[in-house]
Amino acid sequence: MNMEYIVIREDQHQITIVAQGEWTLSTVQEIERVLQRVPLKKRIVWDLSGVDEFDSAGVLLFIEYFEYFKKKTEVEVRGYTSSQKEMYDLLIGHMVEPVPERKSSFLEELGESTVEVLRDIKDFITFLGHLFSTLFHAVFNPKNIRLKEMVYHIHHSGFNALVIIGLTSFLVGMVIAYQGAVQLAKFGADIFIVDTVGISIVRELGPMITAIVIAGRSGSAYTAEIGAMKITEEIAAMRTMGFDPYNFLVLPRIFALMISLPLLIFFSDMMGIFGGMVASQMQLNISMAQFVDRLYEVLELKHYVLGMIKGPVFAFVIAAVGCFRGFQVSDNTESLGLHTTASVVNSIFLVIAFDALFSVIYTELDL
Repeated sequence: MNMEYIVIREDQHQITIVAQGEWTLSTVQEIERVLQRVPLKKRIVWDLSGVDEFDSAGVLLFIEYFEYFKKKTEVEVRGYTSSQKEMYDLLIGHMVEPVPERKSSFLEELGESTVEVLRDIKDFITFLGHLFSTLFHAVFNPKNIRLKEMVYHIHHSGFNALVIIGLTSFLVGMVIAYQGAVQLAKFGADIFIVDTVGISIVRELGPMITAIVIAGRSGSAYTAEIGAMKITEEIAAMRTMGFDPYNFLVLPRIFALMISLPLLIFFSDMMGIFGGMVASQMQLNISMAQFVDRLYEVLELKHYVLGMIKGPVFAFVIAAVGCFRGFQVSDNTESLGLHTTASVVNSIFLVIAFDALFSVIYTELDL
């Protein structure tokens, strides 16, 4: 990129094109090569205040790409002079052929996607830095912890999710029992369905099902709430008044979810085992008393503890990703929808990834 005539700056909200120097017949080819590489995924701000000289060739080049960019995204022009505006009005009726749409190659698209992912990772690490700094300050200043908001989010994210989590876990427990019963009945090992249901629900499926439901329900709500505040500039107003958004918006949500998710996992475990109990009685004629007796024999306390340990970790991941995506929302509703979707997808992926990591650790420690 030639820094003499044009500079391209990109941040998470917009792309800024800074025109400077001489935009004349002798420089338009060099400038056009740079303009062809401008990404069109974000809002564009075109600043003309640095242009020293504009002839008809430079203005025509500006008109071509201004019209082309307008078809692809929102464009705002700043810093133009009255003489430039007059020349623009004079030449607007003499447009040359539209700029052909440039098709990106597979390698270019792969590179852009990689850069976007790396930028997201960098931004998330920065977010975590601010979050841990605020958390460290809150630990040594407990009076700054907003208990009222925390209780509200515990009720909203935890208590209100009991029905959907209970129903989901009950059905999953029934499915595991039905599918396992078909195979175990072939070997006359019907009673081992209790082992299958009890251990799999408590160690793996209960925590993961609960986390996935909460990621889709509460994680997306965190993104939407903070994103809406970002659009209406409430967060900017908070910063202007000297309030820390991380202390007011992020910490109460993270604390609330880290408290409520383990409790929801416990409820999910009970409902999943109850679903397996009902299916076992219907499919294998195992009474509830037999089921409970066998459960006492095979379900050790360590299985429950190993599953419960995952709760605070999953909660932190879901709440952190939800709040992070909320802060990334720009000033339009389309961005709100995109980042809410990204929040759910990222949270579920990370929950499954951390669950796999826990499984590897438990296996290596022979737990």
